Amino acid sequence: MANARALDKRRKSIKNIRKITRTMELIATARFKQAMDRASAAAAYTNRITSLVANLANTGMELSHPLLESRDNPRTSLQLVLTSNRGLCGGYNGNVLRLANDNHQQLADEFPTSLLEISGKRGVTYFENRETALAETFLQFEDKPKYEEVEQIANRYLDAYATGMIDRLDVCYTKFSSIARQEATVETLLPLGTLIDGPGDLEQGSEGHEGQGKIEFLPSAESILQEVVPMSFKVKLFKCFLDAAVSEQVARMVAMKSATENADELIRELSMTYNRARQGQITGELLEVMGGVEALKN
Repeated sequence: MANARALDKRRKSIKNIRKITRTMELIATARFKQAMDRASAAAAYTNRITSLVANLANTGMELSHPLLESRDNPRTSLQLVLTSNRGLCGGYNGNVLRLANDNHQQLADEFPTSLLEISGKRGVTYFENRETALAETFLQFEDKPKYEEVEQIANRYLDAYATGMIDRLDVCYTKFSSIARQEATVETLLPLGTLIDGPGDLEQGSEGHEGQGKIEFLPSAESILQEVVPMSFKVKLFKCFLDAAVSEQVARMVAMKSATENADELIRELSMTYNRARQGQITGELLEVMGGVEALKN
């Protein structure tokens, strides 16, 4: 029979852990809502910028921009991996890191030089343990990434691409689709040729909107393109950071909810075992008392 005191001590310990996991679940829920609102707003802006670039491409003019054009002999690739600074978020980091590791090996086979940059302590630790050289690390991003901080990184990437220091930029992160679906993915942000894919708004022909394809751009489509393309890259990169932040909070919320439910189940099982052990202990003590009384009578 298990010791009742040991069972009670273990039950109290699990109750304390449950308080922690429940608190973390509530915190993650609150942070998730805030992060999701920011990501939703950024998604609308990103889609509009992308649509604008597509509209410029559909004007029939020959528009070109260095960020949109692939290079003939690419030699240097760069991959940015977005992970978290803290754990206790289920398989969030593991899924991203496995995908990032596979993509890094693939890039190393395709390019003479393959660089790797990591955001988040978990990712830094993962690759350092595998003795993988890191070009840069970022540890300042939490659940509320600031556009100004991401813009500094984006400007560095734009300068590196313009000067030929890098020929391709991949971002590995967890894409947020809904609260029930987050997927680790790799997106190529440089070159930005994918921006001009699709019809945009100009060819969305509908009743009462004929002739929208004849929109005039002032001062010119070329000058607007020079401003919009770099901005679209910055917004896309910022959206990656926001999606990663939302997905992290969802993963932590789910993990802590599961941990709390497991703690509840353990507490119930330990309570039943404790009650049986306590009953057995009381019964044994009563038998000892009754045995002592009988001995005194004799």
